[in-house]
Amino acid sequence: MTTLAGTTWPELPDRPLLVVPLGSVEQHGPHLPLATDIRTAETVARAAVDGLDGALLGPAVAYGASGEHEGFPGTVSIGTEALTTLLVELGRSAGLWAGRLLVVNGHGGNLDALRAAVPLLRAEGRDAAWWPCAVPGGDAHAGRTETSLMLHVEPGVVREVRAEAGATAPLRELLPRMRAGGVRAVSPNGVLGDPAGASAAEGEALVADLAGRLLAAAARWRVDPAGRLLE
Repeated sequence: MTTLAGTTWPELPDRPLLVVPLGSVEQHGPHLPLATDIRTAETVARAAVDGLDGALLGPAVAYGASGEHEGFPGTVSIGTEALTTLLVELGRSAGLWAGRLLVVNGHGGNLDALRAAVPLLRAEGRDAAWWPCAVPGGDAHAGRTETSLMLHVEPGVVREVRAEAGATAPLRELLPRMRAGGVRAVSPNGVLGDPAGASAAEGEALVADLAGRLLAAAARWRVDPAGRLLE
């Protein structure tokens, strides 16, 4: 795998695909680290880059739009407006030498910024797209899905003895209170779901599925009006 950070400028391939993981620094309950979304996006992006000729893995953009988690210490959010500006300027600069830019997103709160920034880059003539690390049927936050992912990706940072269920009602029922008071208003421990039953084996299967879907989508490179890479 070729990384942008480990490459000198004369070694760069001509007009490569630059793959940039995008995450967040935010609470993930009492058992998962603040960098969970970064680690997930990096792992999936790295696996996809391995299967794409001429692709480069860029350093992750660690900070995102996580205002809904600011009721918990440790969360650092730059907000949607700042993240939009960051992505636009990143794309404009990278577009001077990269043929394509693909942002692999690990945090749902970043979606508004991606939907604003990437279509703008495309309207300016830059071939950019984004893709979400979304698990169909997965729970919302710090539950079984993300706990399984982290048990596979970086098991040493998971505090399994502290894992506990949080708010387990459907997200649609929680959203009105979350919009008014953030995640803490509906879940004092910051978990939306239940980590019970999580395993490294399940996490490995989830990463393989995500990476496979991303690789196939990147190979086809069909982009919708919101800038999302279609599967």
